[in-house]
Amino acid sequence: MQCIAAEQIDIAYEATLIVKKLDLNIPRGQITSIIGPNGCGKSTVLKALGRLLKTKNGTVYLNGADIRALPTKEVAKQMAILPQTPTAPSGLTVGQLVAYGRFPHQRGFGKLTKEDNQIVAWALTVTKLTEFEHREVDTLSGGQRQRVWIAMALAQQTDLILLDEPTTYLDLAHQLEVLELLYELNRSQQVTIVMVLHDLNLAARFSDYMVAIREGQVVERGTPERVMTAQTLREVFAIDADIMLEPRTGRPVYVTYQLLRESKTQQQAKKMVMAT
Repeated sequence: MQCIAAEQIDIAYEATLIVKKLDLNIPRGQITSIIGPNGCGKSTVLKALGRLLKTKNGTVYLNGADIRALPTKEVAKQMAILPQTPTAPSGLTVGQLVAYGRFPHQRGFGKLTKEDNQIVAWALTVTKLTEFEHREVDTLSGGQRQRVWIAMALAQQTDLILLDEPTTYLDLAHQLEVLELLYELNRSQQVTIVMVLHDLNLAARFSDYMVAIREGQVVERGTPERVMTAQTLREVFAIDADIMLEPRTGRPVYVTYQLLRESKTQQQAKKMVMAT
């Protein structure tokens, strides 16, 4: 069963159509990664799913309802969105930022209730940030800051979190730290995770479901074993990759790759076309 789905959506920036007639179903309770080359439309699709971008045509459904018809607060109660490289106001503490996640549930003047404070404390505990509660966010490392944003999303108490390239600018250790946290949240809290990732091996390692996009169209979707194949990487990234199963996880990874080279027959055919 899907928790969020796109049906025949068109997405355009001004007059330029980026995504055309796209259908996409995100499985509930799983980790889904959207992969593809730069400029292919993967972040655009994520923003449309999160209602950060309006679709030109088609419909996005959130738990069966047209997302455009839902009040903003209702959407925020069902879905949390973390954009690429979010920034916090200077001087804001970790606890204050995480408490912002309670906004969709607040009434009146927005004062935190006892329940709100308990949920913020829980989110800090789950993300291992309790000791940093009174630290200013901008004094933390990149990996720690990402954990703070994830804690804020958890404080929203949604069943769905969308993340646009959550490992951008992080070193290898912090990338693993963030993705292992998301994996644990999915397994222990049954939170549905949808993220755009550049690193294909990390996507295959931590995902239950993958969607490969090229030029605004889905080329392949399914388990990592179905998507991480030499054929799919040829179609999506125009690379010739060697795939193997990683011994620690049993997931497919590429171990080496090169740009696809045209055969002499293809080169000759191009010359013939140009000559006519």
